[in-house]
Amino acid sequence: MTAIESPAPPLDATHEVANQVPPLSGFDPLGCDPALVGALRAFGSAEVVASLSALAVEAGSALAREHGRLANEHPPVLRTHDRYGHRVDEVEFHPSWHWLMARAVAHGLHAAPWAPDAGPHAHLRRAAAFTVWSQVEGGHGCPISMTYAAVPALRHAPELAARFEPGLRSPVYDPGLREPSGKAGLLAGMSMTEKQGGSDVRANTTTATPLADGTYSMVGHKWFTSAPMNDLFLTLAQAPGGLTCFVLPRVLPDGTRNALRVQRLKDKLGNKSNASAEIEYTGAVGWRVGDEGRGVRTIIEMVTMTRLDCVLGSTAGIRIALSEAAHHAAHRSAFGARLRDQPAMAAVLADLALESEAATVLAMRLASEVDSSGPLLRVALPAAKFFICKRAPMVVAEALECLGGNGYVEESGMPRIYREAPLMSIWEGSGNVTALDVLRALSREPSSMDALLAELGATAGADSRLDAAVATLTAEASAAEPARARRVASLITLCLQGSLLVRHAPGVVAEGFLASRLGGNDRSVLGDLPRGLDTTALVDRVTP
Repeated sequence: MTAIESPAPPLDATHEVANQVPPLSGFDPLGCDPALVGALRAFGSAEVVASLSALAVEAGSALAREHGRLANEHPPVLRTHDRYGHRVDEVEFHPSWHWLMARAVAHGLHAAPWAPDAGPHAHLRRAAAFTVWSQVEGGHGCPISMTYAAVPALRHAPELAARFEPGLRSPVYDPGLREPSGKAGLLAGMSMTEKQGGSDVRANTTTATPLADGTYSMVGHKWFTSAPMNDLFLTLAQAPGGLTCFVLPRVLPDGTRNALRVQRLKDKLGNKSNASAEIEYTGAVGWRVGDEGRGVRTIIEMVTMTRLDCVLGSTAGIRIALSEAAHHAAHRSAFGARLRDQPAMAAVLADLALESEAATVLAMRLASEVDSSGPLLRVALPAAKFFICKRAPMVVAEALECLGGNGYVEESGMPRIYREAPLMSIWEGSGNVTALDVLRALSREPSSMDALLAELGATAGADSRLDAAVATLTAEASAAEPARARRVASLITLCLQGSLLVRHAPGVVAEGFLASRLGGNDRSVLGDLPRGLDTTALVDRVTP
């Protein structure tokens, strides 16, 4: 080596890791969500907040997040027959799925709030817990949600409710196909749509023939039945008296398997951890729930609760995407400064934060209405289901982009959140179905509009922008027509969110929302905020 030669760099010098973001794990998703904490205090109590601390810590743990990843990396597998050729119709899940399910049931996210001794604010607490826990992984929330939602529909048949409800409320997760009375815990599902009708369930062709013992024999198909390994299903079929609701257990009282055949599993865009199946009834035995011909009215109570969980699921997806984006921007630098300190990035993060805060406070307000059996739910829930679930894909996409190319890589976890985002807008009535349901509520149940205006009246005169939006909503609702259904649903949601934030959020949040959403600004993208907003304060509130 001559005097002018430099030592050769180490062979691994190009692989020094710098300016990379540490994993988001070991954090408290409740501790960085003041909107959720504030809503729980406003609509519930400090005790409700305290009761969620252990769940929140577990939800933010590296262990839980790894189980969420593995459950999607190893999707369920259908086994139609055993090795000897016997029909078994079983779906195998990865152990991480079972871990997630067991923890969700143990935390009371299924039917626990319906217990007589559930205590005050039981549905609000469960909604908040579901929102926090769904940030771990969304797919397993489907059977948990359906189990929660089955109880009010099942109560149309008190003898069946007495038979199944204790198992549905049990804190024990007991997987596997066995006779329900011999299991430590039960899960319920819903099986409504068919190939030819989709959301138009009145077009269903599955038949239900009465038998001498009071049961019915069902023959037909169902096009989309999720979680087919659940213990019992509420379904719709054409009985002699018209479309009727029934409950079908997977295993009959004598221990034999019901004639429910799983034809195949759907290959879905997202929601990979959860099995969604096409099934056939080949003489399956069912018990009637409610009167013949009243199937939609009976099962609609289940749909109402699952729609609430769609709102909660979208709220959870928005929130975890925001957490990932804010965490990344707090630790990553570019062009001489942290990303979160760059004004353009700060505006995007602040706008994402406003979206999350608004979704959260409205979701919790709706959940509190379940506790009080109030009339607001009838019109506000389908409106929120339409709007919040419709916004989620756009919000998650923007959050993903905050991570740049790193966010587009599967290892970041953001693609899984993104693929999950459109689902809540489709399940339990896609956009047009839920928006039209808003108009149906307004025309058939005028008291729902009275309840909405009473809720909004709490902030009358507090802000001219909100007052103007409520006036526009009132005019639109009074002359609503199908082509304007989406407009009405959007206005209802925005007005409710604005009103709730004025009452329950810090001024910087309420002002940010009103100025950006109701201030007459022509906004086409997130991050296009009015001048003068304190974006630093908005981002600080939500950063893990």
